[in-house]
Amino acid sequence: MKNEDHKVHIETKDLDEETLFIVTQTFKALSDPTRVRILYLLSQRECAVSKIAEDLSLMQSTVSHQLSFLKNLRLVKFRREGTSIYYSLEDQHVVSLLNQSINHSLHD
Repeated sequence: MKNEDHKVHIETKDLDEETLFIVTQTFKALSDPTRVRILYLLSQRECAVSKIAEDLSLMQSTVSHQLSFLKNLRLVKFRREGTSIYYSLEDQHVVSLLNQSINHSLHD
């Protein structure tokens, strides 16, 4: 497959300051190992903060802080069920970004 086959046409006008900021913040989110671990776990299943903390051997305060960062970037969403809050990935774009990043790192 030629390199040209992978190109996506993006209009220069689409890269306004707000778009650039969101894109760079998204890559910033993916640059932190703890956040990547959280996103990967959430790509597998919806979880409460306590379950994320338990599964990843992290403090709940650390998980809450990272989830807040990810939520502000619209990478994760939450739903409330009674007194529990469950987190999941915002949409398929987040799953795609994560999977592509992982696959790229495994590529020879």
